[in-house]
Amino acid sequence: MTTLKTTTTTLCAIAVALALGACQRQDDNKTAGQKLDTAVAGAEQKAAEMKSDMKQESREAQQGMGRAADAVGDKMKDAAITTAVNAELARDAELSALRINVDTVGGRVLLQGTAPNTTARERATTLVTKVDGVMAVDNKLTVGTKG
Repeated sequence: MTTLKTTTTTLCAIAVALALGACQRQDDNKTAGQKLDTAVAGAEQKAAEMKSDMKQESREAQQGMGRAADAVGDKMKDAAITTAVNAELARDAELSALRINVDTVGGRVLLQGTAPNTTARERATTLVTKVDGVMAVDNKLTVGTKG
């Protein structure tokens, strides 16, 4: 904040000097007070423009941070879903979490690997659907033997 005040003060002083110089060239009939008032008004306008620009930049930075926080939050949610799905699959006697790869993106769960039979494959979809946060299940499990 101190840097902003110093910068604003410096810019105001430069604006005043430039305005006074321009006033002398354009209209020598103005009094020194009128010239000073004109210069101060110009400096105030520049300061207001700078303040507005800084507010806009601050809003944009906050929006960028918000988007980054949302992305991190989404990844954490997906990781929690993946963990919960693996736990559910591990609880099932026929479905081994070691043979099923679980990937989650945006609440959508992809299952890849093998299931011992068609019933177990379908049960995997049912189990995953019950996990909080799951939006959809893409069951790419193949029916095969343990290996």
